Amino acid sequence: MQELLYAAVMAFVIAILAGPVVIPMLRRMKFGQSIREEGPERHYAKAGTPTMGGVLILLALVVPSLIFSGNNPEVLLALFVTLGHGLIGFLDDFIKVVLKRSLGLKARQKLLGQIIMAVALSYIASIYFGRGTDLWIPVWGANVDFGALYYLLIFLVLVGTTNAVNLTDGLDGLAAGTTTVAALAYAVISLYFGKPHLALFCAALAGACLGFLRYNAFPAKVFMGDTGSLALGGALAAVAVMTKTEFLLVIVGGVFVIEALSVIIQVVSFKSTGKRVFKMSPIHHHFELSGWTETKVVTVFWLAGTLFAAIALSILAVSRAGGI
Repeated sequence: MQELLYAAVMAFVIAILAGPVVIPMLRRMKFGQSIREEGPERHYAKAGTPTMGGVLILLALVVPSLIFSGNNPEVLLALFVTLGHGLIGFLDDFIKVVLKRSLGLKARQKLLGQIIMAVALSYIASIYFGRGTDLWIPVWGANVDFGALYYLLIFLVLVGTTNAVNLTDGLDGLAAGTTTVAALAYAVISLYFGKPHLALFCAALAGACLGFLRYNAFPAKVFMGDTGSLALGGALAAVAVMTKTEFLLVIVGGVFVIEALSVIIQVVSFKSTGKRVFKMSPIHHHFELSGWTETKVVTVFWLAGTLFAAIALSILAVSRAGGI
């Protein structure tokens, strides 16, 4: 338990100390954020704020993970998936910000990278670690073998989580704060399933996000960009896969799920009826346009994330007591 605290504190301190070095560097390299024209007008003032700050989170995550977990293969796999998605995000950010191509990587290029990550994660977890193709079912507290369908599910979990976190990253501190809560929940979940090294990884992830918030909370001095948001989604998905709690991730990451669903609902509604369900999607923009301040939206969503995490841990407790 002490080591979890040490890992979180070290990640937090690294992010805090690295900020004054990394942020000016990003500014000098003109890695400034472009604000989409269809977004809320109040966001126009954020144009030019350094982006790709996700490198801060990754640096703060990797160092304590390697120091406290050594060469633990599960942590190395989690880092591989996290950094792999971070690389995809970095390339996307670089193309958009530096090369001035607004769409960044093409959808099929992103998908190819995510497929490679999903294949590596599912194969190594199921074969090398002997994890099998079964998933743990919340409340019931039992494992069910999904056979070949398992590999498709892992791909959907990985792609779904990374894109959901990416969609959530639209307000100062929103994605970093909700990921902090989700990472802390998964530290507990990892301990429950006898994965102390993954718990250390989650503690370091929470510390890194919390340290990043020092510079990303309103008014943000730096944005994480796709470099950070895709990496954070990859980290959470990797831990969920290795603890066999993919279904529980839907609850832990309830805010991310709602953000993604709001976009899907908006698109389907507009294409089928020509009407919008929300004033703007993802849903955090709907609340902004309804008159909420940015800080109020972020605070409410953080609280919602905490509630979802508490529900997930309660379900874990019920399952431990024998389930249904």
